[in-house]
Parts: sequence; C-alpha cells; structure tokens
Amino acid sequence: MSFRYAQVAQRVYNTPLMYDERKAEAFLHGLGSRIAGDTIVLNNPAGAVDHIAGGNGRPLAGKIGNRIERAYSRNNLLPFDMIGGVAIIPIEGTLVHKGGWVGSNSGETSYQGLQAQIAMARQSREVKGVVYEVDSYGGEVNGGFETARDLARLSAEKPTISILTDFAYSAGYLLASQARQIVIPRYGGAGSIGVIMIHADYSQALDNAGIHLTIIRAGKQKADGNPYEPLNADLAAKWRAQAEAMRQDFAEAVAKGRRGKITKAKALATEAGVFDASQALSLGLVDAIADPLEAFDAFVKEVNRS
Repeated sequence: MSFRYAQVAQRVYNTPLMYDERKAEAFLHGLGSRIAGDTIVLNNPAGAVDHIAGGNGRPLAGKIGNRIERAYSRNNLLPFDMIGGVAIIPIEGTLVHKGGWVGSNSGETSYQGLQAQIAMARQSREVKGVVYEVDSYGGEVNGGFETARDLARLSAEKPTISILTDFAYSAGYLLASQARQIVIPRYGGAGSIGVIMIHADYSQALDNAGIHLTIIRAGKQKADGNPYEPLNADLAAKWRAQAEAMRQDFAEAVAKGRRGKITKAKALATEAGVFDASQALSLGLVDAIADPLEAFDAFVKEVNRS
C-alpha cells in the first residue's frame, strides 16, 4: 500500500458506511489497486457508478468550539448563498465526518461544514427559508446522524425543502429526509436506506506471491479484521450486528423526518433498495417530481409570500 493512500484506506475498509454499493464499487475500481498495491477483483458487481461533486471546497476546522461559525461571524459573513431570503446549503458528493476535498476525482462535503451552515442558518434573521441542494451517494456514518438531527431542528424552525438535482442515496437520503418537503427530478433517484462494510482479504494473494506474514499479537483480538488474514466468523457476526443496528437507526431517522409519509417499518422494508423518481414518490420517499430550478423558484416565492 502506498502511504499516500493510507488515510483513504482507513476510512473505507473495516468501517461502516452509509454508501450506495455502486459507488463503493466505483471507488474500488478506481483506487483499489493503488491502495492495495495489486489488482482488485470484484465478484458479481451490480454496476459501478462514478459521481463527482461540484468544484467548490467546503470550510475546514475542528468541530470542538464551533470554529467555523466563529470564523464566519467575526467577518460578518454567512457560509452559504442567499437568494430572496432563502439560504442554499449544498449536500453534494462524498459525505465525510471532517475534512475538505480529497481531489477533483472524489468531491467531498464534510458533516462539520454542514453543521456550521445549519447553525448559522438557524441563527440568522436574514434567513427566512432553507434549500438543501442534494446530490450524493452517501458517505461515512460518523457525523451523519448528528447532522440529520441538526437539519431536523432547522426544519422545525424555518421552512425547508430538499431539492435533489440528481440522486440522494444512503447518507445523502438520510440528510435529505429531514426537510419538510423533498423534490426529485424526473430521472433522479432516492433510497439505499442501509449500511455497507467492506473487508479486503489479501491472504491468498500473499500465499500466491510466496510471502509469509507473521502478526505478533499482545491480546488475542489485536489486529482482528486485518486484510492479511481471512475474516473470522465471530468478527463478521459482530460487524453484521453493528451494521443492522445502524440501519435501524437510519430507518427511524427517516420515519421521523418523513412523519406521516413513510414509517420505520416501510423504510426497513425497502431493504436498502434504490428507486427512480416515480418509485420513490409511490413509496413516500419524496413528495413531488419536478424540475429543480422550477421547484427552487416556487419555494423562494412561497417563503417570501409567507
């Protein structure tokens, strides 16, 4: 493994992700071999999807102490675009707990940046309503539920709408579901209410290459789940249980955000499926199929009329 990709690898492997599986496949096709130092083979791929967010970065800072909000407040600025009293908060590309853009081939939005924007939208008297502009296949679990909670609080205080410009899958849909309304374009998609984990097992590749690896442990569970040994059954069961618990929380958050439109049981019954616009509408995942620009103009007029 190249040290250049070590940070990326630790955020992808052996950790739960709220990511559409097609995006995970696209990532492994594109970067897997560079991370592993060898060819990555995917069995039974469902069809990899490439997805690049917009070209503008997101604010960076540690979470503790609300440094992002304070930095903007000191300069009398708001960290989002405003049109007619309506704030636009983008939820685009790969969603990560903390950090900025990895590069042009892997656009990111950080939960910490979103939380700062949400907090300032709640506080600002200039903001009469908020649009969450969503185009994301999802991302990390850590930070996702806290951000969804903050979006729900904002939606309880001010008019909000999630306008999907393309897709809202997995963590992207978790966040979108916290608006008062969701609008999807005709050829957009929504869903993937589930959790995915990836474990890479290179033990056979090492054997084929004539490499014998010895792992010295102090504590029998040390290095459990490492990529150089087969995944043991106990750890696999533990990870499955963790992923299922997160899926339960995911479905509950969706049901709260979409109260009266979809229940937790119905969200779970989707089995992490992804749905086109008409299917998403019939399931209660969205409220309307509409052109994003037209939906935005209508929302701005309604907010200012109110």
